[in-house]
Amino acid sequence: MKRIGGYIALFGILAIVLPFFNLQLRLLGWIDNWGEAVSWAIKIGLIVIGAALFFMSKKEVEETQEIEEN
Repeated sequence: MKRIGGYIALFGILAIVLPFFNLQLRLLGWIDNWGEAVSWAIKIGLIVIGAALFFMSKKEVEETQEIEEN
């Protein structure tokens, strides 16, 4: 889950940064069809969800290691 969360957050960051260079990810091109406010909400949501998955899975790995040690 850590890797998936990292990729989701990375896609969100790229979706925000790339339009400043007149580029766009084809995978996330449909986001702009719904208007500017919804587009920003989806992009920020991708970053938040990706970061949450990334950091939550880090805790799961540590908890698993603690259980295995006991």
